[in-house]
Amino acid sequence: MTSSSSTSSSVFSALAPYGWDDAWADEFAPYDAEGLLAGRVVRVDRGQCDVVTADGTLRADTAFVTPHDPLRVVCTGDWVAVEPGGNPRYVRTYLPRRTAFVRSTSSKRSEGQILAANVDHAIVAVSLAVELDLGRIERFLALAWESGAQPVVVLTKADLVPDAVTLAHLVQDVETTAPGVPVLTVSALDGDGLDVLAAVASGGTSVLLGQSGAGKSTLANALVGSDVMTVQAARDVDGKGRHTTTTRNLLALPGGGVLIDTPGLRGVGLFDAESGVGQVFSEIEELAGDCRFHDCAHESEPGCAVLAAIDSGELAERRLESYRKLIRENQRIVAKTDARVRAELRREWKKRGAEGKAAMEVKRGRWA
Repeated sequence: MTSSSSTSSSVFSALAPYGWDDAWADEFAPYDAEGLLAGRVVRVDRGQCDVVTADGTLRADTAFVTPHDPLRVVCTGDWVAVEPGGNPRYVRTYLPRRTAFVRSTSSKRSEGQILAANVDHAIVAVSLAVELDLGRIERFLALAWESGAQPVVVLTKADLVPDAVTLAHLVQDVETTAPGVPVLTVSALDGDGLDVLAAVASGGTSVLLGQSGAGKSTLANALVGSDVMTVQAARDVDGKGRHTTTTRNLLALPGGGVLIDTPGLRGVGLFDAESGVGQVFSEIEELAGDCRFHDCAHESEPGCAVLAAIDSGELAERRLESYRKLIRENQRIVAKTDARVRAELRREWKKRGAEGKAAMEVKRGRWA
């Protein structure tokens, strides 16, 4: 066996539990030729990241890959090329992402924030200890679909639901809200449903999403099989918890697969998620195809198939109101983002114009 093939074999054996495959190896080949190390980012913190490599987990600086675009910063789940030595070591680049979970920031700058990269399943944890917020579930699902990952809704704390009939009704409500999405019930307290969730998580990389108090850290501990994440009790008054998890952490699961745990998300703003919204409300978009007017707004237009479905009881009015809300929000975000891009282009044009004018002045001075 050649030294190169031996190195490749060691990389595969070390990184396969974290999702390394032939396709990633092909992407990394040019950097391997430069002597850089392949690794997956397991944690990012203030310009530094922890990267698992064939040589073990190391700390690296991300200064070389910290552009102005917040969607292009190094993120938990990225596959990266790291310098083999140095103090500090540097991440030289990250490999093209297969998927990326992005939300809008809480600022008014219309910027996106990437939460996790190269994710196969987006697990949305929803606590049954409080009243279901179907609108928030729809919001999470829109971002999940837009990311390119397969959404899964996990209803946690099922042991707190008083009876099986009530639980079945709650599941039905969520299934109606999440067409085409698996809905699982789990009780980390007695282990019910964990085997099904573990089977889902074993099929690649999963990101665990949800509000504080949804039981994400408890789920992470149950899936990993040890107390890797600190757990805090939710408040009795509203079922909300404090931010147990403060960073995004990537964990290899004993049964296969990788899990990215995230902090509780208070704000879940859309970020250019038109196709994701369309998938969440697929029944509305299907009905819209039968409207008399192709640009029907489903407000009061004659021949509106969506409004007819509401009148007949086929479609719940809450679903249409939620659909309208998310569509309007997404349009505002896109409009702001486009405006920002246009402003940046104008600044660049002015800069180039000034440079061109200065160059002409220099030439004129030479010709005089």
